[in-house]
Amino acid sequence: MRSVPAASLSVRDYGASRGSHAHDHFQVLVGLRGTLELEVEGRGQRVGAGQGVVVAPGDRHDFEAVSRRGSRCLVLDTADTAWGARAGRMPPDARAAALARYLALSLESKAAAALALLQGPALLCEAWGSGEPVAGGRPIDWAALAAWLRARWHLPLTVAELARQVHLSPSQFSERCRRETGLSPMQWLRGQRLAQARALRLSGMGVAEAARRTGYRSPSALTAAMRRAT
Repeated sequence: MRSVPAASLSVRDYGASRGSHAHDHFQVLVGLRGTLELEVEGRGQRVGAGQGVVVAPGDRHDFEAVSRRGSRCLVLDTADTAWGARAGRMPPDARAAALARYLALSLESKAAAALALLQGPALLCEAWGSGEPVAGGRPIDWAALAAWLRARWHLPLTVAELARQVHLSPSQFSERCRRETGLSPMQWLRGQRLAQARALRLSGMGVAEAARRTGYRSPSALTAAMRRAT
């Protein structure tokens, strides 16, 4: 394990090579670009642009960027115990993602970096939410839901189908999805579909087969979706 000062804020690039370590402090990651695949104490999770994760002290985590271009994240290493209630939780809405983008830009500016380093950790903790349990039901296991989707892209997936899988009504699922991921259910669904298609393409699969396996209407539809995302 490695120790750090009370709080350290930085922007880090992760490459395709796999890494593994643990810390004696909290580590908060918010995706800025690309997708980082994590396994925290055996639990899989992906951190894409606008998503975040809190790794608790002592939790061993393996990590690897999904894209060949790598992944860029805002990283907060902190000893602040207030993050304990947030460990393993996604940000409740899009505020943390917007703040992370602002802090990342500020760290690149000599004029703004000092203020970002001073105020950024507390602001990020506030934007993440109180860590209080969400009223109205059990936490949604987003990684498990994404895994369930990967075998069903050939089906006409709807918000109602996703909601039924996590034992919520469509309206409850829509509200939870926006609060916990910052996306509408269909935006989240499209992001998962595109992420799997990209992974298949990176593995060497042809565009036609990748489109067929992930439910795109045609190879050109997949190509257009990938172009829009970049």
